[in-house]
Formats: sequence, structure tokens, C-alpha cells
Amino acid sequence: MAVTASMVKELRERTGAGMMDCKNALVETDGDMDQAIELLREKGLAKAAKKAGRIAAMGLVRTAVAEDGKAAAVVEVNSETDFVAKNEEFISFVEGLADLALEAETDDIEAFKQMAYEGSTVQDVLTAKIAKIGENMSVRRIDKVSGDVLASYIHGGGTIGVIVAAEGADNDANKTALKNIAMQVAAMNPQYVSRDEISDEELANLGKITLESALNDPFTLPKPILNGLLDKAAQGVWGEEDTAILAEKRADREFNFNYLPNFLSEEAKAKLAALAVAAKAEISDNKIFKGLVDGRISKQLKEICLLDQVYVRAEDGKQTVGQYLKSVDPALTLKKVVRFEVGEGIEKKQENFADEVAKQMGL
Repeated sequence: MAVTASMVKELRERTGAGMMDCKNALVETDGDMDQAIELLREKGLAKAAKKAGRIAAMGLVRTAVAEDGKAAAVVEVNSETDFVAKNEEFISFVEGLADLALEAETDDIEAFKQMAYEGSTVQDVLTAKIAKIGENMSVRRIDKVSGDVLASYIHGGGTIGVIVAAEGADNDANKTALKNIAMQVAAMNPQYVSRDEISDEELANLGKITLESALNDPFTLPKPILNGLLDKAAQGVWGEEDTAILAEKRADREFNFNYLPNFLSEEAKAKLAALAVAAKAEISDNKIFKGLVDGRISKQLKEICLLDQVYVRAEDGKQTVGQYLKSVDPALTLKKVVRFEVGEGIEKKQENFADEVAKQMGL
């Protein structure tokens, strides 16, 4: 019976074995799918399929830099346990893939998995290692950067990898500056390089969220607005006890109103927030409130935009990353920043150990 590509694909999906192993098994069994599966199991090549359902959220990140220093790549490979991530064979595998990523013409992970590697493909070598090591593993993602000058940084032995590329002079001073920026990125995890990368839609959404959160936390509103809301609450919105507490605290000139929430019921605080939300249109037109919202948005932008962040090694504690770069070389311009953190975004399965033991014992 002729072995077709679709048959090989089906067998591979059902077993997790390598493509050539699947083809050879089908040829040997004359196209019988069930016998081919059994043959792969007998050879130990289908072990990977049993691991595929397990969550691999540990692992390692590695970077590689081209000899001319003009290009770099970063790769993340996941494992189930930290123990495997520290295995020399696993480390060597990840480092080899980082070197291979430098040669990749794309950062598409599926295309990368089909690249030639150690006489086979990345995917087939991975499958063989899963069968050998006995844990699920995945080559999760790669990325590449290029520029006039760049730097890479690995943090925590491989839990975080950063590469930074820039346009500018390729000299030691600029390389050191980019290395410092890479360390900043690893520590502070900015979402953007500059505010220019934030779309109008994203900025508008940030403003909306900031405004709504301010209204839902009325005790942080400007005092005139808060007092107006408290007056409304005391006019029949609150119960007698909370209304009396407000009157008592207002009569006490030595009382710090910042502590008022500590004396009110949760119901009273919820009703006050509801009053603020109901008065959204009126409060939003207030110049003082607009200033508060703008200030909070600006603060958030300084946290999520790399160039606006305070440089962690600033001697005055105020110098931004952008200002630091200009102090090193006014012509140095960041081109691309990539940060990989092992397991970020992967939902880690939480299991009760006692329940897991009972499950395995059939209890």
C-alpha cells in the first residue's frame, strides 16, 4: 500500500514521533495505522505522545550573537520541571537552537521547527529528547534583531533573556550602554520602547480604564469632589450609622480624613463609588479631576515605556533611560528590544499533591 503524506501527518499527530520514523513505520506495516502506532510504541518512539498533554512552563532562555555583532537571536525552550532545565543535555540543546535561530530567515516558530538540525529537524530532535528524558518539552518561540550595535543579557541563569539593537556608532561606550539597558529591560519589563509605539486606540483605552478606576476609588478623588459625594451620601443614600460617623469625623477638626474609609461600612463605600460613577459626566468635566487622570496616565506611561522609565542606575534617582542614552551618545537610537521570560503567559496547572497520589492509586 502506498504511504501518503496525509497518512504520515496523521501518525505523527497521534504519536508525536518524528516524521521519518512515522514514514518508516507505515512502510514497514504496509500502511496499517494501528500496527504502525504499535511499532512506534515498541521502539519507544511514541513516548512523546504521552507527555504532550502535560504543561511545560519551566525551561530556559538563551541568546546568541553573530560574530560581527550586528545580529542576535533569542530562543525559549520549555520543560515540565526545573530539574530538567538544569540538565546539561537540555542546556546544550537550547544553546544549539539559539545558534540555529541566527540562521533562520524568519521568526516563525513552526518554520523554525522544520529547519535542519543534527541530521534531522528541530522537531524530530525535540521528539527524541522527550522520549529519552521522559518529560514534555516544547520549542516555544524565537526572535531576532539586527542593528549597527547591539547587546544581549541573560538573567537568573536563563529565566530571562533580552536582546537590544540600536542605530549608532559601534563602540565600547555604546555597547556598555546597551548592556545596561538590557539589564533594565530584564528588571523592569517595559511594554513599549517609547510612547510612539502606543496606538491611539490603546492610549484611549488606558485613559478610559484610568478614569473608571478613579471613580471607583472615590477616596482618592480631589477633596472638593469627594466632599460633594459625601454630602450626597449623607442625604439618605447611606444608613444612619455611616451618616453619623461622617458627621462625627467632620466635627473633629483634628481627624485625618484619609482614615475615614477605616470607619465606614463596606456597603457605604460601595454606595459612594456608585455615586461617583453615576456622576461620571459631571466629574469628568472638572478641571481638577482631569488633571488627576492625566497625572495617573503619565505615571503609567513612565512605567510601561522604556525610554520614560527612571534609569535604575541613575545617580540622582530621576534620570530617565532616554536621558541616559543621550548622555552616552546623542545619536544612539534604540531600534528593537526583545524580552523573553520563561513560562510567561503559560497557565501553570495547580494540583494538590495528596489528590494526585490518590488519583494514581485509584482511590
